[in-house]
Amino acid sequence: MQNRPDLAVGRVRHQLKFRLAQVKRVQPLTPHLVRVTLSGDDLHDFESASFDDHIKVFFPQPGADKPAMPSAGPNGPVFADDQPRPIARDFTPRRYNREAGELDIEFALHEAGPAATWAAQAQVGQYLGIGGPRGSFTIPTGFDWHLLIGDETALPAIARRLEELPPGTRVATLIEVEDPSARIDFATQTDLYAEWRYRSESDFPGGALLLALREMYLPTGEGYVWAAGEATIMRAVRQHLCTERGVDKTRIRAASYWKRGVEAVHESIDD
Repeated sequence: MQNRPDLAVGRVRHQLKFRLAQVKRVQPLTPHLVRVTLSGDDLHDFESASFDDHIKVFFPQPGADKPAMPSAGPNGPVFADDQPRPIARDFTPRRYNREAGELDIEFALHEAGPAATWAAQAQVGQYLGIGGPRGSFTIPTGFDWHLLIGDETALPAIARRLEELPPGTRVATLIEVEDPSARIDFATQTDLYAEWRYRSESDFPGGALLLALREMYLPTGEGYVWAAGEATIMRAVRQHLCTERGVDKTRIRAASYWKRGVEAVHESIDD
């Protein structure tokens, strides 16, 4: 691997802030994905420097109009002692329009849970809380090629990355979703090669994706792999690329956006 300072990943820290926002639009994208557009004065200084940033989304308690929001303390969020902690989950900031004061969040309706349950009934005028992002992991766009791997939960980050990569960038996507109805169209000026796989046609979740990855051609040159989705599958993706395909560990960013049978999992996957 060549020493290319221009290809060094970076980290950006943001001041921790908590914001209350109101639903402005609700747009079903597929039977498995819904986009919620938030607005409000609290979003005026929102910052998101990377396509895979994550924010905490706070949901109202049953019967409540607004979520009980924490405040920013010296060591992180501080919750009121006299109220139950709000349910919170991690999401990708799909799009932020400072002029319009709008923030898009896309919810995967892939499993029953508080976030998917809320998104399925989301209506204009409802409130959500937003915390963060606390930081951004920035991946340069100048690699010779990019490979983006994921499932429904990774679609917002992948779609945002494809919009932000420069025209003509060589990029491939490998995405496993439930069935063809979960596919989305990407708005991109990249040189994109897209592969879709379906759990409905596989003997077990992740099987079709891992098989396709084993058969996928990886170009020469300096490349970068980004992968996110179910924890066990993404760990297998990273292991295959590192041990069998010779991809340097510094050229892979893998994350579990969820874990089968476990609530509220969102973590990086490394050694």
